[in-house]
Amino acid sequence: MTATHVLATHLTHLAAEEKSAEVTDWAARIGWVVGLLLFIALVYWLMREGWKWRGTLQSDLPELPSAPSDPGPATLELTGRYHGSTTAGQWLDRIVAHGLGTRSRVELTLTDAGLDVVRPGARDFFIPKEALREARLDKGIAGKVLAEGGLLIVTWAHGDKLLDSGFRSDHAAEQAEWVTTVNNMIDSTKTDGADAGVDSTTQTEGAR
Repeated sequence: MTATHVLATHLTHLAAEEKSAEVTDWAARIGWVVGLLLFIALVYWLMREGWKWRGTLQSDLPELPSAPSDPGPATLELTGRYHGSTTAGQWLDRIVAHGLGTRSRVELTLTDAGLDVVRPGARDFFIPKEALREARLDKGIAGKVLAEGGLLIVTWAHGDKLLDSGFRSDHAAEQAEWVTTVNNMIDSTKTDGADAGVDSTTQTEGAR
């Protein structure tokens, strides 16, 4: 056997080994990819089941109010994003019933009747002015954390629960005006209610 023949045989063996190694590497990579995809699918399924379970626990939450046919002229308007709702004061206790857990674009309109929340691609809802409790700037709500004061949080009563709903305006500077205006509306509603109570009492006493 000549040296040339030996060298050719050796090179053939090396080529075969390299080809085998390539096949082995590809098989391992495919196995890892399939395993990763299965893991992601499992996590997604668990999250979906957890979401459904939370929705079942919150099934006692009443249906969301709809906007009145004539809410009156707009006091303020805002476009931005809706980041979700939680139990008031518990920023990690997400509310998912009636679509309140679905993030979306949002168009907010404040009128004398209350706050109209229009969500393209998700369910709209309306917060009557009597249900408004507070507006403030905060930094986070379940699943979303921004810089201090980055979120407009509106606290409102729905059924026997107090909820916090988080919004982010496309123009963050206008959120402070929303806080002032909404809180003034709440104070005005309380004052009007107190005045109505005094008038009623006065009329009753006069009748006596």
